[in-house]
Amino acid sequence: MRKSKSAKKAATPKTHAAQEKKSSARKILALLEKEYSGAWCSLSHKNPLQLLISTILSAQCTDARVNMVTPKLFERYKTAKDFANSPQSELEPYIRSTGFYHSKAKNIINAAKKIVKNYRGKVPERMEDLVLLDGVGRKTANIVTFHAFNKAYGIAIDTHAYRITRRLGLSKANSPEKMEKELMLLLPQSVWGAYTNYMVAHGRKYCMARKPNCSACPLNKVCPSAFKFHQLMH
Repeated sequence: MRKSKSAKKAATPKTHAAQEKKSSARKILALLEKEYSGAWCSLSHKNPLQLLISTILSAQCTDARVNMVTPKLFERYKTAKDFANSPQSELEPYIRSTGFYHSKAKNIINAAKKIVKNYRGKVPERMEDLVLLDGVGRKTANIVTFHAFNKAYGIAIDTHAYRITRRLGLSKANSPEKMEKELMLLLPQSVWGAYTNYMVAHGRKYCMARKPNCSACPLNKVCPSAFKFHQLMH
């Protein structure tokens, strides 16, 4: 059955908007890649297990604070078995300053037990396995798969990515899960892993939560929120 001309016309604005967003995304990515080509995960780690533990600890905590805690932590706990066999009361003092240390310690120990039991003591590489571990959601799993195994199954939506993506007009999603799905359709898979690193770097350098430096921002000519911070809700 043929579509009517009116139906075709009705679909045009939506198609045009999608094309405009794709074009905008390409321009933004080009500027981000130029500005932050060397951006990488700021959590200090030497192996997948350390990255996993550090990322769990980074919830509601700065990476800088986590990096202050982990040297002594990883000196004491070197393997998944070390964490799995640790009493919670012994682990907690090492991570107390990261906040929510009771739940974090419990999650780390239980995640380590599953790694030992189900994956022979090695952090699994697949998204579907990682999200089965205690304290691990898609954000953490995306960070680990990309930085530890060079695999991009999705896009890690942290506070920087969520805030800046909305300001850039690339998504209006009201949850990290919905935003990730939208961005995965909008951005090429080749930049999924790097996108979060760009957002973190950009959020720290220019697009701060409370007082973005729009005048110096390299994206101010393509960002619909530039110089309009006082009008926006963040």
